Amino acid sequence: MTGKELVLDAIYSKETERTPWVPFVGCHAAKLIGVSAKDFFRSEDLMVEGVLKANEEYRPDGLPALFDLQIEAEALGCGLRWAHDNPASVYSHVLKEGKTIADLKLPTEKDGRFPIILAAMKRIYAALPDIAIYALITGPFTLALHLMGTDIFFAMYDDPESMHELMQFCTDVAKKTTDMYTDAGCDIVAVVDPMTSQISADTFAEFVTPYGKQVFEHIRSKGKPGSFFVCGNAKNNIEEMCRCGPENVSIDENIPLDYVRDICLPKGISFGGNIKLTVTMLFGTPADNIHDADNCLHIGGNKGFILAPGCDLPFETPPDNIKVITSRVLGEDLDILGNTDTLDGITWDKPDYSKIKDKVTIDVITLDSDSCAPCQYMMDAVKEASKKFGDKVEYVEHKIKQKESVACMISLGVSNIPTICIDGKTEYISIIPPQDELEKRTEKYLAKKGLA
Repeated sequence: MTGKELVLDAIYSKETERTPWVPFVGCHAAKLIGVSAKDFFRSEDLMVEGVLKANEEYRPDGLPALFDLQIEAEALGCGLRWAHDNPASVYSHVLKEGKTIADLKLPTEKDGRFPIILAAMKRIYAALPDIAIYALITGPFTLALHLMGTDIFFAMYDDPESMHELMQFCTDVAKKTTDMYTDAGCDIVAVVDPMTSQISADTFAEFVTPYGKQVFEHIRSKGKPGSFFVCGNAKNNIEEMCRCGPENVSIDENIPLDYVRDICLPKGISFGGNIKLTVTMLFGTPADNIHDADNCLHIGGNKGFILAPGCDLPFETPPDNIKVITSRVLGEDLDILGNTDTLDGITWDKPDYSKIKDKVTIDVITLDSDSCAPCQYMMDAVKEASKKFGDKVEYVEHKIKQKESVACMISLGVSNIPTICIDGKTEYISIIPPQDELEKRTEKYLAKKGLA
């Protein structure tokens, strides 16, 4: 069977002769061809060159044509901040800058970067007919947050009617983008909605499920299967994700793989993930990657499971860490197993917060706020809430793409990202608090130190 056939059989919850392997190579493709992410994501030729190089190096069963969750937002007028080793991030939100929903128009093939992206996709699909090519669209809730910013968390409670109007518009954008990508020839449409990990199951049911259903029904109407991608601690929302009607659910290391398996498979929904992005793939040795992949393969089995990293591979991921997983999946001989310690010699000196009398410290543990939407908006919330207190509050981001930050995460007892800790105590896990709530929580810590 071809890689494409394996992936499609797995997507449709069929048994496969072996587990298909789909490394989510996004900005890492830029690294493979020696260019910056900024140049890569703005060049048709570089995008094609990078994906073809990833196929040559990693021999996958499937690949994303592009991993960029800012395409639709940019086409709708949001400003982007570009980076050397990450996809762009949204820094300006059109609905926060005077425009209304009525002012927004559905994007077309001529808007933003769509012309070069569609041209690149067509070339990729034509060049790689034997592997499954994923087209990634920004999920409606994440796009709504790009357009409105963190004000969205107030809107859901203060003005639910306008929030539903915005969600319908973002759903229509998702349908339009699906049309463009399926017409270009993709095999699978992945709806990537990471911000849904930041809301409760009840909020998901009200503001996401009705619109997710529309998107996945539309994807099926185009003759393609749909995959629902989420990252962060979305464990409580897996049932609601399934109610949206995807063919597949893909998760990261924040959610136990067996938990997702046991919910999805009885419903005829396949599942994918969840090799650890940083501790294993970025910082680990080839042996670490084999151990992690073996664990996922044991849990996932050969029915309705796609082995994959939890999200977009970090730019600096060592190629050997990806290649050994391919070899493992293909049953090739490997002689590199052994005990390893990824964080050997790496420490983080945990402050004695009780002895810091002149300020309160907010530690934010993230994947990287420059590349992870939930992390970005959690950091935005912390920055806004901290303004009220001036130099009485210090906030620090710990990006676990850095080994010292992984040590910090362990020292603080944090198991999911993004997470907010105040003076060493975990306060918000994969939930972005409203600004007023975070201010009140911070004031309690200030009061304990006589700083309120």
